[in-house]
Amino acid sequence: MQKPRSLREQLEDKNRIIVLPGVFDALSARIAEQVGFEAMFQTGYGSSAALLGMPDFGFLNAGETVDNARRIIRAVSVPVLVDADTGYGNPLNAWRLVRDLEALGAAGIFLEDQIWPKRCGHMVGKDVIPKDDYLPKLKAAVEARKSKDFIIVARTDARAPLGLDEAIERGKAYRKAGADVIFVEAPRSVQELKKVANEIDAPLVANMIEDGVTPNLTGQELLKLGYRIAVWPLSGLYSATYAMREVFSELKKTSYTRKTRKMMVTFKDFNEFVDLQKYMNLEKRYS
Repeated sequence: MQKPRSLREQLEDKNRIIVLPGVFDALSARIAEQVGFEAMFQTGYGSSAALLGMPDFGFLNAGETVDNARRIIRAVSVPVLVDADTGYGNPLNAWRLVRDLEALGAAGIFLEDQIWPKRCGHMVGKDVIPKDDYLPKLKAAVEARKSKDFIIVARTDARAPLGLDEAIERGKAYRKAGADVIFVEAPRSVQELKKVANEIDAPLVANMIEDGVTPNLTGQELLKLGYRIAVWPLSGLYSATYAMREVFSELKKTSYTRKTRKMMVTFKDFNEFVDLQKYMNLEKRYS
């Protein structure tokens, strides 16, 4: 089997955009890999929902993020980019987080400049720390990695509280400080997406959240604008929540699931998906 390309190698192919589905547990990660994605994104929003049943509102901590990354990375063979929120503290905390995640096999992190506790980038009420307070954390993250294959994505949420021009200036400063990729969160129009791409000379991330504040564009449309990574962090979470709620509602209403069977895989198909036969054979080997 051919070894999957690293995220760094994928970034070097400037004729293609990297589309990253958001995954929040080992099962969603395996589904993303099975359908053919060459890399994926461990979403903090989805992790908070899946692990805690709580919103992306600063409740998730570093240990929970690392533990979830461990399970996800072990479940797949393709690169996993991890949402590291603000680094969960000061530069030393960011340094340790990079060391821990790189040791697990993560492909890189998103590191943002929001104040803590943070919130989803498409929620109201965000604020950011001073640029001069973020830069030491970014420097610590860059210096902590042992391999250049570990990608540091510097994210700024300054668009909402301070305006697009300040967000762009931060993006430029973060690139100069050593970030591999720049992520200006939550532009509010195609024109703003264009302005970011025209003014920041760096590989760029676009965050595509259904019903978020940024217009949803196709990967090819974003590539033409100048973006290299398109993240769809919540598509899987939202679709899984919808299907499960529909099935459970039908079960509660009728004590039966016949009408919602089309929303389910079969017992046989699911067992094949999680490689049951492989482990049954292994059991026989050691019996």
